[in-house]
Order: sequence, then C-alpha cells, then structure tokens
Amino acid sequence: MATYRPRNILITGAAGFIASHVANRLIRNYPNYKIVALDKLDYCSNLKNLNPSKSSPNFKFVEGDIGSADLVNYLLFTESIDTIMHFAAQTHVDNSFGNSFEFTKNNIYGTHVLLEACKVTGQIRRFIHVSTDEVYGETDEDAVVGNHEASQLLPSNPYSATKAGAEMLVMAYGRSYGLPVITTRGNNVYGPNQFPEKLIPKFILLAMRGMVLPIHGDGSNVRSYLYCEDVAEAFEVILHRGEVGHVYNIGTKKERRVIDVAKDICKLFLMDPEKSIEFVENRPFNDQRYFLDDQKLKNLGWSERVIWEEGLKKTIDWYTKHPNWWGDVSGALLPHPRMLMIPGGRHFDFEELNRMSHVNGPKLPNGKSKL
Repeated sequence: MATYRPRNILITGAAGFIASHVANRLIRNYPNYKIVALDKLDYCSNLKNLNPSKSSPNFKFVEGDIGSADLVNYLLFTESIDTIMHFAAQTHVDNSFGNSFEFTKNNIYGTHVLLEACKVTGQIRRFIHVSTDEVYGETDEDAVVGNHEASQLLPSNPYSATKAGAEMLVMAYGRSYGLPVITTRGNNVYGPNQFPEKLIPKFILLAMRGMVLPIHGDGSNVRSYLYCEDVAEAFEVILHRGEVGHVYNIGTKKERRVIDVAKDICKLFLMDPEKSIEFVENRPFNDQRYFLDDQKLKNLGWSERVIWEEGLKKTIDWYTKHPNWWGDVSGALLPHPRMLMIPGGRHFDFEELNRMSHVNGPKLPNGKSKL
C-alpha cells in the first residue's frame, strides 16, 4: 500500500472541535508538514483550541470564510497547498431546524467554492472531505450489520441533507475533473474543546452547575461515540493511507442510548438520575439509531483505543478544569438551542433557562415522572 506524504496542508474549520485535534496532532507528529489553519471563528470555534500549535514554526492561522473564492484561491497559490482537509461546516442538527439556509450556505456552497478552487489551481493531490454518519439516515433498530460505504444516502434532517449535498459535489468533481477526493463519514465524537451545544459537553456543564439534564423524547435513541484523539488518529491514517475516490466510515460498534449517557454522567457527578434527568419535547425528527460498518478503515490499520469510561472521565476532567473556555454558553445549554436564529447574535430563552435551574425530577412530555 503506497503511503501519501503531503507538504502543505490547508485545514478548514481548524479552530473547531475535531479539526483542532487533527491539526494539533499533525503539527506535533510531522514537523516537516506545513499546516495552514483556516477558520472564520464562528460561535462554535475557538482559537484557544489551537494553543498547542500556535508557537510551532510549521503552523499558520488565517481567519477567513471558505465561502470567499478570492481568499481560498489566494491561499492555495501563495501557500502552495497540495492537500485540503475540509472540516468546516455547520453541524448541529437542532440549529438546522431553526436556520437551514445557513447550513446550505456553509456546507454546500462553501464546499463548492473549495472544489472549484482546486479545479482552477490544479495543484491539489488530496482533498479529504469530512462528512457524517447522518447522511445514511436512520438505521433499523434490529440491524446487526452497519451501513457500509456503498449504502444508500437517506438524510432525514436539514443538516444531514446539506452534508449529503456536499458529498455529491465532491464526488462529481472527482469524476468530472479528476480531483483526488476522499470522503469520511463518522460517528459522534466527544472530548475536550467541544462546544457545549452537543450532548456530552452540554450534560457535563449542566451537571457542573447542578442543573437538570434535558433529554429529547424518551431517551431511547441510540448513538455511537468515539473519543476525539481516536478520531484524530483515524484522519492521520486516512491522510497517509486512504485511497483516492474512496469513502471511509469512522465508527465504533459500541452503542449507547442517550438515557444511559445521561445516567453515566450523573453517576460520575454523584447525582441522582431520578431527580436530575428531565425528558423534553423531541426534535421534529430524531433518528433512532446510526450504525456503521468500520471494517474498511480497520483494514488501513486504525482501531479504537479509548474506552468509553476512560474517555468520559478525561472529558469531565477537562471541562472541570476549563469551565469558562467558551465564555457565556447559556444559550447552548437550553434543551433546544437555536444559536443561529438571529444573524450575528444568539437567541436566549432566559425564562426556560431559569426553569431548568430547578431540579424537579425527570418528566416525560405528558407530565409524568419516569426514567
């Protein structure tokens, strides 16, 4: 198997959660690679995520939007970029129900701008497009075999639909113009530095504040979680050993119900789940399960290393030591955050936030208390 060696890598969305772990890992492990980190520093990005790399001679940060064709073309030329790892995207499903146009703009149009720049410059040797397991849609509850890379795409919410749309553009540019594209589809990722609109950091911060943990629906939805450093290693493997034109699932067969995630966090905070979990109105559509076949990536030599209990403890420890990493995140801690409802700002429902601060025991949408 041939090993690909990049020289100058552009990482989009590099100040975000997963991309920052990938950037920091590559800068640490490969001092001969130049890493150009591009990020518009949206609400879920934080320049502090790149602190481990800021003093490295092979690191450069650029604040900017992938939707700017002039900027993207300029960077590809002036930095002699030969590799793009494209993480930049709007990713929170709840937000996509509130402002889906922002997802189309960032996820589809932004990807299109990058691809067109690659076509124009003609110098890109790898374009790694980061997608999601959600493009497959809901997995049958009784399925024993996960979605494989050739499975049909059946997205069920605006977020996953825009990610599937971006994938179609990536595939088309690969076929029409011969761009050396690789696509990844990953399970949920958790760990330090994650913006707390996502389930695990949200629950941790709420638990730290002694507030209830809100669960959409009845908590039976099943998800698979990978620790961030395992995922960063997966991207390192795909960068060097992934085959052009292929798709790779980044997943784990270890599944957990949302209610069980909440109970595990309650246990580590010595909280009574009977009093600390509240069931709230479900999303407009909430996929019951995502399940991936990850054998193709394992064939490249990757495997999951960090077990759930270890990863969760590491994550809680990090948030306990960095409670103000993100500043005021009150809006993100709501049961149904809408961080993008107001352009240029955040929409907070303080009445709902105040209600959450009182632990009254878990309740189902019908008002009955039950776990």
